[in-house]
Amino acid sequence: MSLPRTPSFRLDGKRALVTGASSGIGLGCAVALAEAGAHVTCAARGVERLEAAVAEMQAAGFSAEALALDVGDLDAVKAALSDTAFDVVVNAAGLGRHSAALDTDPADYDAVMGVNLRGAYFLSTEAARAMQGAGIKGSIIHISSQMGHVGGIDRAVYCATKHGVEGMVKAMAIEWGKSGIRINTICPTFIRTPLTEATFENPERVKWIEDKIKLGRVGEVEDIMGAVTYLATDASALVTGTALLVDGGWTAE
Repeated sequence: MSLPRTPSFRLDGKRALVTGASSGIGLGCAVALAEAGAHVTCAARGVERLEAAVAEMQAAGFSAEALALDVGDLDAVKAALSDTAFDVVVNAAGLGRHSAALDTDPADYDAVMGVNLRGAYFLSTEAARAMQGAGIKGSIIHISSQMGHVGGIDRAVYCATKHGVEGMVKAMAIEWGKSGIRINTICPTFIRTPLTEATFENPERVKWIEDKIKLGRVGEVEDIMGAVTYLATDASALVTGTALLVDGGWTAE
């Protein structure tokens, strides 16, 4: 008898691009992939904070470099992916401008759509184009949200973008499967990051969040790191077009 062996959770010799990598979930994803052995190109708009994060990663012994990039700038995205075909692309860049639906400002609508959906769409297509050109059977991962599966208070625009990403990923998985390119989403619940500080300062919102999360606690960045490693590596070689919910049971009902 030949015993089965667990597929590798390693990324040695692989190149990864992580957008939104200067802090929060994006930085956690970058560290996770670097821990698995990848050389990680960390991309974000805020250069100073990005370079500080990369310097800290390098000091910890990880292989990483910084790339100033706005995923809403399609020309910049195309340029970034025309020079290098990455084995793994993780899109953790995101924007939220929350308000009641009746109070939504068209400028806020356009800004959130531009980053969360338009930016995600064309980052995916450019990444896949480069992978196909290099013959890479790669993995594209979007940090979506539990709000891509449910609704939320004052989050009509945000939910629209994340529901859109979920549908986009399913269609792209169908198109690119024959090339061996996998594309999936990770859908976190509320995670403690600099971007969610305002939410956690609102007692009513905190109660709403705690009542919804069945495991009784909010998420931490570390809760996402194992998920991104799984989807980036051969451990998930037969997984594409799907969502990995890291939501503490929020969407279970």
